[in-house]
Amino acid sequence: MIWVWHKKRTWIWPPNPALSPNMSISPNLVLWIYIVLLLVGGLIGFLKANSKVSLIMSSAFAALLILTAVHGILDANFARNLANILMAVLLVVFAMRLAKTKKFMPSGMMLVITIAALALRNLR
Repeated sequence: MIWVWHKKRTWIWPPNPALSPNMSISPNLVLWIYIVLLLVGGLIGFLKANSKVSLIMSSAFAALLILTAVHGILDANFARNLANILMAVLLVVFAMRLAKTKKFMPSGMMLVITIAALALRNLR
């Protein structure tokens, strides 16, 4: 998504209304944003609750997702499917944690982010 600086010193979106129906976010960009949020979540879990498990698991899943996000490492179809499987596993983990703790933060937030990322990557 691109915001354009207008000559009246305001930000406008979309820059050209004729372009907005055709503009879409790439599945790979969604994956990179998800990877960053996953790492940040693990780091916050480590810093706030001293949870080494959060840091290690978020780093491990992020590393696997990075392998799927970098073009040329894996076959494109295999990489897309593997990323979807990894995100589905994380979806189940976050749902189980939310059901167990009944607290929205952090597992509920990551559950919502995972659902959104899966939807944005796969719905066209």
